[in-house]
Amino acid sequence: MSMKRVAVAAAAAWALGAHIPVSGTAGELDGVTLPDQVTVEGRTLALNGMGLRQATILRVHVYVAGLYLEARSPDASQIIASEGTKRLVLHFVRDVGRGNLVEAWDEGFAKSAGPGLAALRDRVTTLDTWMVDVKRGETLVFTQIPRRGVVVEVKGQTKGTLDGADFARALWGIWLGDRPPNPELKKGLLGG
Repeated sequence: MSMKRVAVAAAAAWALGAHIPVSGTAGELDGVTLPDQVTVEGRTLALNGMGLRQATILRVHVYVAGLYLEARSPDASQIIASEGTKRLVLHFVRDVGRGNLVEAWDEGFAKSAGPGLAALRDRVTTLDTWMVDVKRGETLVFTQIPRRGVVVEVKGQTKGTLDGADFARALWGIWLGDRPPNPELKKGLLGG
């Protein structure tokens, strides 16, 4: 195949959103590259998929999310229910104010938890208090550790741990449940 054809094929794949693996990296999306695996407390987690959070009717790019699991899976229900180690990295591609983050958490948990939201209210409020303005290039990281809870990191600093399987299921359900922020985000996290 000629170099011209290779270039045309690569450009077409990129335009269609296809992932072309690059040696040494697992994924690149919207200028964000994430490693193919991370280690959490001695456990190796593999990048399951990456998705782009888009907001408003204008489809403004907000963050690239990467989901890490002990074993890759396309099954959203199984991932949500799993009490194993997993991690979600939100790498922001634009500045987002604290107020917008708090509003997004409150809306996301309401959609994900439904009638169970009342039991989560104190932990969601705690999460809200940990939020700050984030700048392009900064991250929020959520790591579920069995028998401990969900460890929350904001801009590289550990803020604390939110316990309870009910909280963890509602958190993962924000992105992987029936009402994700945008369908393409969920599809990407599931490896689609």
